[in-house]
Amino acid sequence: MARIAYVDQDACISCNLCADTLPDVFRMNDAGLAEVYDPRGASEEAIQETMDACPVACIHWKS
Repeated sequence: MARIAYVDQDACISCNLCADTLPDVFRMNDAGLAEVYDPRGASEEAIQETMDACPVACIHWKS
């Protein structure tokens, strides 16, 4: 079963890194915060790399 990512918007600093890196998975919402809009838009490996690059580590896997 594939893992699903989510963004902790309380921790998001609106840096756009995730949306710039994986625009098929992440986007910035109307409040300027990152969100996952297509959790299957990239491989788990690519999503994990973006998670690891997030400066505030606000992207996680749902458990």
